[in-house]
Amino acid sequence: MRTIQLLLQKEFLQIIRNKAMLPIIFVMPIMQTMILAFAANYEINNLRLHIVDRDRSTFSRQLTQQLDASERFVVVYYDNAAHLAAQHMQADQTDMTLEIPIGFEKDLVSLQNTQVYLGANAINSVKAGVGMNYAASIIADYNMNIRLRAMPIVPAAQAGQIEIVPTEWFNPSRSYKNFFVPGILAVLITVIGSMLASLNIVREREIGTIEQINVTPIRKYQFIIGKLIPFWIIGLFDLALGLGFAKLVFGLPTTGNMMALFGFAGLFLLAILGFGLFLSTFSETQQQAMFISWFFMLVFLLMGGVFTPIESMPQWAQVLTWFNPVSYMVQVLRLVLLKGSGFMDLWPFFLKMTGFVIALNAFAVLNYRKTT
Repeated sequence: MRTIQLLLQKEFLQIIRNKAMLPIIFVMPIMQTMILAFAANYEINNLRLHIVDRDRSTFSRQLTQQLDASERFVVVYYDNAAHLAAQHMQADQTDMTLEIPIGFEKDLVSLQNTQVYLGANAINSVKAGVGMNYAASIIADYNMNIRLRAMPIVPAAQAGQIEIVPTEWFNPSRSYKNFFVPGILAVLITVIGSMLASLNIVREREIGTIEQINVTPIRKYQFIIGKLIPFWIIGLFDLALGLGFAKLVFGLPTTGNMMALFGFAGLFLLAILGFGLFLSTFSETQQQAMFISWFFMLVFLLMGGVFTPIESMPQWAQVLTWFNPVSYMVQVLRLVLLKGSGFMDLWPFFLKMTGFVIALNAFAVLNYRKTT
């Protein structure tokens, strides 16, 4: 125990003296949470819309005004020339085109079916799909209002209506930040844990202190524990800092059991730190360790459900996420913060993460060769 205490003292002194590491520990959590939460947003607003109004009627102008009043669209062109709409789309001056045909008002008043043409620039398929859904929803609402005004008295056979009363569970405001910020916190502790741990042993090798450690009676498990614990404490501190910042700035809900969250985060950090130490045992330079660590972290994060739902991935990719510890951390953060989950809800995740901890740290201990 005395040996481990001395190793921990040495590690904390090295961290404090390393001027490049302190900003990563204290500044990175705040900057990453702030920048990503505002910049990385799947909510699409201000789509540039070209309306080709060939009807020039009261109804067509009302539809135009309803689209322009929505925060989703900005009407940048309004004319009756379809060829100009094609040119503007080709020149990337518009995102969508709505063409209203001649006889639009006449057909609606006489309760006849009518069609409008809706086109979108689908180079960005997500943006095009979301924009089409927005526009279709606004047009459907407008169509319903028109028909209700045109039919004040409806025959009894047609009077029945199904009213949908929606209830939003766990995120009633449908705030995208409430969904995305927990993922950012998972990214934060993953990058800090893996990157710092992977550089640790390599740095000892580069400055020549690894040889001095190798000739001492320090056992391998003592050496690994001495390397893990300081960054484990730093990771938990950064998670607490990020949670506090997200609560203060974004109003992130914290409805679940925080003890359960930090307990699972502690296990997750042990797994990620063990993986980082495992990478550092066969890296020769800090640059090599950084590139290898970044490669694996990029795969873990992209396939961890931070940016895209795991359920939307192909079946083979969903199977691979079973072996991705980051995916479990992202799920637990969202379950605790948004759904209010506790220990009883999370015990399967605790069991799986314990397996990762044992396996990854065993690899790190076995692969570290202490020579004399």
